[in-house]
Amino acid sequence: MRIGTVVKGIGLLGMLTLLTVGTWGAVAMAGGNPHVAEAIAHAEGAAEHGGMGHADALVEHAQEALTHAQAAQKEVKNPHLDEGVHELMEAVNHGKQGHAEVGTKHANSAVMHLKEVH
Repeated sequence: MRIGTVVKGIGLLGMLTLLTVGTWGAVAMAGGNPHVAEAIAHAEGAAEHGGMGHADALVEHAQEALTHAQAAQKEVKNPHLDEGVHELMEAVNHGKQGHAEVGTKHANSAVMHLKEVH
């Protein structure tokens, strides 16, 4: 199905509503904190790139995830968030050493912990 067909079927307002609900749904799953939601998205990107052997892209995404996770720590106290930060630091460190496989494992672990933040 083409996007144009979908837009005609539900209209622009419907598309904007779906996008808004989807965005807020991700934030709600991340403990209501937009920094946690961003950290999850970037940690998933880090794991994806690392899984393809791209250590440099893993570092870039893991660093961005770490920045958001650390910002969330200033607003949310949660042991899963703390563990997610630790795993992201490990992902960055291993990625910088060119260890994409190990960095990917840490990025995936970070995603798991960050998704548990309530």
